[in-house]
Amino acid sequence: MKHVLSLVLAALIAVSATAQESAIDPVEAPEAEVIRDGTMSDLNEFLWLKRPIVVFADSPADPRFVQQIQFLTDGLDELAVRDVVVLTDTDPAAMSALRTKLRPRGFMLVLIGKDGEVRLRKPLPWDVREISRSIDKMPIRQQEIRDRRVVPGG
Repeated sequence: MKHVLSLVLAALIAVSATAQESAIDPVEAPEAEVIRDGTMSDLNEFLWLKRPIVVFADSPADPRFVQQIQFLTDGLDELAVRDVVVLTDTDPAAMSALRTKLRPRGFMLVLIGKDGEVRLRKPLPWDVREISRSIDKMPIRQQEIRDRRVVPGG
């Protein structure tokens, strides 16, 4: 397990070293930064660096929102390996840039690829296992998995 973690960290360091003036450093970002308020976020800041998961609700007390955040919090390690950042927006009156672009109705979970394209929209909470499977099927993630494999003797 330590070897896998070392390889993942080494890959993340290499990626962050090549990224130009990234606002988000995947190695140094504390776990609290994985889930953050998305009302002031611009999806362009994550382009080619992170996979945003945006969780919308009309209120932070919405039971679906609470359940979704619990699912995501329980699986932070799996999400971090997949370069995920979670953005939340529970204020429909603010009409944030995320709400304007993604147009949610009540609760909604949106998975956006590193290329900035919407890959998944769900009206109900999804657990991290289901989200991880969806991410792992993406072509960019498949390439990341191939690139991170260690070639013996090479």
